[in-house]
Amino acid sequence: MEPSFLAFDIGASSGRAILGTLSENRLRLTEVHRFSNSMMQLHGHYHWNIYSLFSELKTGLAKCIREFGVQPLSLAIDTWGVDYGLVTSDGLIAGLPFAYRDHRTDHVMPDFFRVMDEETTYRLSGLQFMQFNTVFQLFASAQAGLSIHKIADSLLFTPDLLNFMFTGIRKNEYTIASTSALLKPGKAEWEPEMFRAAGIPVELMETVVKPGTVLGPILPEHCAETGCCEIPCVAVASHDTASAVAAVPASGEKWAYISSGTWSLMGIESQVPLVSETTRKLNFTNEGGVDGTTRFLKNIMGMWLIQQCKVVWDTRNCYSWDEIVQMCLQSEPFAFLIDPDYPGFLNPASMPEAIREFCRSTGQLVPVTEAQIARCVYDSLALKYRYTLQQIEEVVGYSIEKLHVIGGGANNQFLCQLTADATGLPVLAGPVEATAAGNILMQARALGYLGSLQEMRDVVAASFESVGYQPGHGLDWENAFLKFREIMNDGKNIPNYE
Repeated sequence: MEPSFLAFDIGASSGRAILGTLSENRLRLTEVHRFSNSMMQLHGHYHWNIYSLFSELKTGLAKCIREFGVQPLSLAIDTWGVDYGLVTSDGLIAGLPFAYRDHRTDHVMPDFFRVMDEETTYRLSGLQFMQFNTVFQLFASAQAGLSIHKIADSLLFTPDLLNFMFTGIRKNEYTIASTSALLKPGKAEWEPEMFRAAGIPVELMETVVKPGTVLGPILPEHCAETGCCEIPCVAVASHDTASAVAAVPASGEKWAYISSGTWSLMGIESQVPLVSETTRKLNFTNEGGVDGTTRFLKNIMGMWLIQQCKVVWDTRNCYSWDEIVQMCLQSEPFAFLIDPDYPGFLNPASMPEAIREFCRSTGQLVPVTEAQIARCVYDSLALKYRYTLQQIEEVVGYSIEKLHVIGGGANNQFLCQLTADATGLPVLAGPVEATAAGNILMQARALGYLGSLQEMRDVVAASFESVGYQPGHGLDWENAFLKFREIMNDGKNIPNYE
C-alpha cells in the first residue's frame, strides 16, 4: 500500500487537512477538509478560538478515514508564527490565546527597549523587530499583570499547543520557537536574557525538538472519536513558512524565495544566522529551518492588504479575485504607492481608508476607486520585493539569480509578472501547496521514507509544475522605484510610525 500522511496546515484566515500520498518519488495531494479561522474579539482583545480549531482538526482526521477511506501513517500540524497558549501544571489551557494582531502591543516596543536596548535585543535574538513578536507579547502581558501567567506551567506555541491537545505531550518545536525572539540565533537553546527583559520565567518553556521528531501517539479518546488507529503525531517544521521553504523546488545556491500568502516572507536559505549591525538596521530576521539551516528573511505585509480591502468591498460589490485583477489592468500603474509595512495596515478598521490616509499623509493624490486601490497594492508589493531583494544582495555579497514564489500567491499571475518585472529576475511560481507538501514530506522523512532535504525538494520538483515568468520592459520601473523609495521615507514621518 502506498504510504499516506495527513497534514494540517492552518493559516490566520483558514485551515486545511491535506492528505499526501507518496508513489514512485511523486507526491499526490488531496484536500480532505477545509475550514475558516478568524480572530474573535472578546472584552476588547483579539483571540484565537483554539478549541474550535482543534475540533476542525478532529473533523479532518475523521473525514480522512470515513469518507476518503485512508488510514494515515501519521499526522502533523503547521501554523503561523509567534502566537502561543499557556497550560497549567494539571494540563488545563489557561484562557484563549491572544492573536498577534491584538492592539495591546501597538506601542510596546519603545517600552521594551528601555529595559533592553535595540542592539542587545537583536544580537541575542537575531529577529526582525515587529510589535507582535512573542517576546513583545509576553512583555505586554507581564506589564499588564495578567493573572493567567500566575497559574501557567508551560508556554506552547500554536502548533505545539495543538500537538499537546492530540497527544498530551508538551514540547516546543524549533522552527516555530525561532519566531519568538526567545531562542539564541541558529540554536535550539533558550536565551535567558530575553526572558528576564520580558519579565517572564524561562521555566515556562519546554524542551526544544528539531523538525522531524516523532512526539508520540494520539490519545485513545481521539482515536475513538475519529475512528483512527493509534498513529504518531510528528513535530514537522511547525512554522508554516519553514515547511514551505523546505518544499521550494530549488537546487544549488543564489536563489531566493517569496512565501506568498497573508504575509510575504522573502529571503534566502543560509547555512548560518546573519546577525550584524547591518542586518539589524535593515530589520532582517533569522528563523530556524530544516537541518540546521537559517531562514534569513523579511516579513512583508502581503495579500492581507488586498484581502482586507476585499472584505470592505464585499459589503457592496462581491468581486472575484479575477475581477480585481481585471480592474487593476484598467488602472494607471504607479499612480498611487504605499509602504506595505506601514504599521497602520496591521489591523485597521478599514483597509481602503487606511490606504487613502497613507497616500494623503505622504502628499500623494488619494485613490478613489476600488481599481485604483487594488493597483496601488499590487504595484507597491512588487516594488517592496525589489527593495528587499537589493537589501538581501547587499548583505550576502552576491546577486540573486532566480526567485521562487510559493504558496497561494503563486496563483496570482498578475502579481507574479509584476514581481518579475520589478526585480528583473526570472520568477518560478509554485507549488501553491508548498506548506502542506513540506509538512507531509517531513512526516515521510521522520518515518523513514525519505532522506535528505534535497531529496524532499527533488520529490516536489517531480510532482508539481512551476510556472515561469520572465521580466518585461513595458513599464518604467526605474522611476517607479525612485518614487517608491521617496514615499517610504515620507511614510516614516507619519505620526506614531514605529
